[in-house]
Amino acid sequence: MRWSAALLIYRILLPVLFVAAFPGWVVKMLRRGGFGTRLGERAAVYGGATEFEPCGAVHVHAVSVGEALLGLRLIRAWLERDPGQRFVLATGTSTGHAVATAAALPGLRVTYSPLDFPSMVRRYLNRFEPSRIVLIEGEAWPNLLLACRKRDIPVSLVNARMSPRSARRYRKAAAWLRPLFSMLDAVAVQEPEDAAAWRDLGVDPQRIQPTGSLKFDPGSAPPPSGNPHFQQMLDAFGNGRKILLAASTHAGEDAWIATAMRQAAPHALPVIVPRHAERRDEVRRELVAAGFDVTLRSTFSDHSPPPPSADAVFVIDSTGELRDWTALADVVVIGKSFLTHGGQNPVEAIIAGRPVVFGPHMENFEPLATRLQTSGGALRACSADELTGAIHRALDPSNAAEMRAAASRLIASHQGATERILDLLHVAKSPTN
Repeated sequence: MRWSAALLIYRILLPVLFVAAFPGWVVKMLRRGGFGTRLGERAAVYGGATEFEPCGAVHVHAVSVGEALLGLRLIRAWLERDPGQRFVLATGTSTGHAVATAAALPGLRVTYSPLDFPSMVRRYLNRFEPSRIVLIEGEAWPNLLLACRKRDIPVSLVNARMSPRSARRYRKAAAWLRPLFSMLDAVAVQEPEDAAAWRDLGVDPQRIQPTGSLKFDPGSAPPPSGNPHFQQMLDAFGNGRKILLAASTHAGEDAWIATAMRQAAPHALPVIVPRHAERRDEVRRELVAAGFDVTLRSTFSDHSPPPPSADAVFVIDSTGELRDWTALADVVVIGKSFLTHGGQNPVEAIIAGRPVVFGPHMENFEPLATRLQTSGGALRACSADELTGAIHRALDPSNAAEMRAAASRLIASHQGATERILDLLHVAKSPTN
């Protein structure tokens, strides 16, 4: 009875929420250039004949850029096991779609995941007839799960992530939500202690498997390597300058972090990589107001490099290049961890062998962030002065070596997570079972 009531409320509120969010969504797509990427597929409106679609493929749903990268990582590993398997990667954002398309995996169909309206989900399933759907980290949509259950299409959740705050909120509504999550055929959790939250939400304990994190698996992707052209661009600002990279910054953080970088190492080059490239104008204005000479990646010219300046800052207003820039940094400062909540992924910097500094708000990466801090694998700064001091310490070669070693030991516990996830998916319910 509660589930029926919850589903009815959801189906009534969904159109209302969609209409309320639609104007902001249009503005976001205009900024990101999403309207040129078959965006109609978000509403399950497709071009071309159905017979040319890869029917019967495994569908991987990855909403954001980060999840799309994880989806690509999983697909590559799966193809090594089963070269004949076909895949569709369904994203929820235009930037995720762009990253998936740019990967150019042979035979991979990139589409948008449908909005969770019953008619759109039905058209999506009718067109593609997926053999299995794999959700990356979250986004368990009720109408999608119900439709898949009726068609006997298994739906699995891998790299399942639930912050303590979300777990508390979900537990309060567990009685209403258990029928939803009980429809998942397999759940790969990142840490053993995460299993309890999913059991409370109705997932069969036999379907929950601690696998480690696909995101933190150091063996699931080659370590980032320096791009020679990117190195040439950095050298244009002055040979031998230390590179201080702020990764995936959010609104308000750019000038704040860059100022701390300048105070910690006046001769170093701050490199700012905003989480969303369309913020470039906002980022530029704030940095200029803080006294920096700003060069954008999008306007950089090899034939007309920027003049040397102690106040130079390089803004990487592009998508999908963070790994390569990370490999060239001397210190990496993690964005979305100082002036807002959640944090961003520190693991790529660790895999690249870079000392990491983050702020007080790394909720989306707990307990990893706290373990990194307590083990000496990363430095946490809770104020501008502390950030300046942390960057200064991380630049010291002996401190940096100790941080790299401690962080690598911690990340090693996730070694093999990708293979364990694939093992789970191969033994999970299949259409022939």
